[in-house]
Amino acid sequence: MPATARLFLSVALHMAAGAAVTAGAAVALGDLAGLPGLYPLTAMGCYAVVAVMMLLHLRGHAPHARFGAANRVTLLRGVIASLIGGTIPVIPHLSPEALWAVSLAALLALVLDGVDGWVARRTRMATAYGKQLDINFDTVLMGILAVLAWQDGKAGAWVLAIGLARYGFVAAGWVWPMLNAELPFSQRRRVICVVQIAVLLACILPVIQPPLSSLAAAAALGLLLFSFAVDTLWLVKAGADDGTRIDGYRDRDPAAGPARTES
Repeated sequence: MPATARLFLSVALHMAAGAAVTAGAAVALGDLAGLPGLYPLTAMGCYAVVAVMMLLHLRGHAPHARFGAANRVTLLRGVIASLIGGTIPVIPHLSPEALWAVSLAALLALVLDGVDGWVARRTRMATAYGKQLDINFDTVLMGILAVLAWQDGKAGAWVLAIGLARYGFVAAGWVWPMLNAELPFSQRRRVICVVQIAVLLACILPVIQPPLSSLAAAAALGLLLFSFAVDTLWLVKAGADDGTRIDGYRDRDPAAGPARTES
């Protein structure tokens, strides 16, 4: 069997196992917390999004033909995020104890965010695929927690910008291809991502109430926007040094060659 087919089969089997775990856990947790039947359905809907993400960018997993331990940890993060996301339509039914459980689950997902990268390096299976999964799952978890913070009255609708910021950045890249260029590694970017998730999961805690929750979320959003501004300025400067304007085309210098396309 070709390596690509083996990899796809491995991913598909892991996705099926993840679906079974998510469904079983959602039903059990829903019964334990006395939640409406909508909770398992919403959790499985969130898992469907996770599964699609796991199937994207598989070419970046080359040359490995197996899913790998690091990606299993990442999949576990996806299952946890799905179980958290399932609470979005039933948050009025969540008891204070359930809200503590949601925050602790988010904390576990945050801890695992560091574990999967460590496992990937230890097993020599660090790939572009795993990196993209990390980014996608962080964004999804932030979005879910932002919605919960908003629905629980801990912050205004503006808190949703924390979960939408990266999608806005990606959309800007469609208009200005310069923004699609590869960014250098940044510890600042990683730390601020952790801060976003930590602040949002804290906001869900019953002991954190407005205006403290709103102020904390606003500070986190400010840090996030600052980080995106720094990256945008770096990309613009790098594109200008490369002879590329913000509209994605080179200055019409005959020595510059044909217009550059970026992906």
